[in-house]
Amino acid sequence: MSKVHIDWGNLGFDYMKTDFRYISVWENGKWDNGKLVEDNTLIIEEGAPALHYGQQCFEGLKAYRTKSGEIQLFRPNKNAKRMNDSCDRLLMPEIPEEKFIDACIQVIKANEDYVPPYGTGATLYLRPFMIGVGDNIGLKPANKFIFSVFCIPVGPYFKGGMKPVNFMVSDYDRAAPNGTGAQKVGGNYAGSLLAQKKAKKLGFADAIFLDPATHTKIEEVGSANFFGITKDNKFITPLSPSILPSVTKYSLLEIARDYFDMDVIEGDVFVDNLDAFSEAGACGTAAVITPIGGIFYNDNLHVFYSETEVGPVTQKLYDTLVGIQFGDIEPKHDDWIIKIK
Repeated sequence: MSKVHIDWGNLGFDYMKTDFRYISVWENGKWDNGKLVEDNTLIIEEGAPALHYGQQCFEGLKAYRTKSGEIQLFRPNKNAKRMNDSCDRLLMPEIPEEKFIDACIQVIKANEDYVPPYGTGATLYLRPFMIGVGDNIGLKPANKFIFSVFCIPVGPYFKGGMKPVNFMVSDYDRAAPNGTGAQKVGGNYAGSLLAQKKAKKLGFADAIFLDPATHTKIEEVGSANFFGITKDNKFITPLSPSILPSVTKYSLLEIARDYFDMDVIEGDVFVDNLDAFSEAGACGTAAVITPIGGIFYNDNLHVFYSETEVGPVTQKLYDTLVGIQFGDIEPKHDDWIIKIK
């Protein structure tokens, strides 16, 4: 019996202090064993490189309660790999995959009462992160790092079911060519806030960022990846060294190919060629899929399937992925699910 009293049906995506979080420190060339702590505050040095030079990265993944009451994780090895890619790019120590996954499992078990019940659409969101700390002022890598994982229960992104939303193409760049666009680092997100604010002020859900070199190809939709369904039923998603490799996107790509025998293509998505798509969406951990009703570009709103209804291919991709995550559909890939014992 859960000891917490939460209105599971009205959860948003907001911070909530849960009972325990995991913390581990890297110093003198190695990680300590890590431990669970109750305090949700960090005390760090004023010269910490994370504060001044942005030497930090993070991840996001979810734990799911199944119909039988079990708890499971979805492809946490992919998040571990992506975090290490971010660490390599920012000269931070890698976290062994087993340590990353063990930290997530420890946090889930210690906060089991916060894992929402099956059927609510809610999940337990996990936020692993690493920051460079220690006494420092010059521009150089930190000599000490903190790796931590905390969790919060979050509600379904769309209350009452998926709804298409409209986006606008931004004049701003999300990342530089050969920059850190493929890494999950805070600077990418801070740099996108102004574009998001302007898009929302004009009545759109968020901004769409084009490739920084030529401004001709779609790269990211807000903080999510883009995909389109062509009129001849192909699944197409952008390929670029400045796109964050979304675990959700690659899972949808594999589902399209392995469950529905669709052709899948990673390649250029030219913003002048939106007519090729009958459906489009943005995908990521938070919403899974956000259907794109239309894209505003060059004073014209290009509408895909509908501004009010979800396209049939988008719906079946969503239903299949969510079904796997919540344990209702058996995955065709043995390594997609880790059950929390």
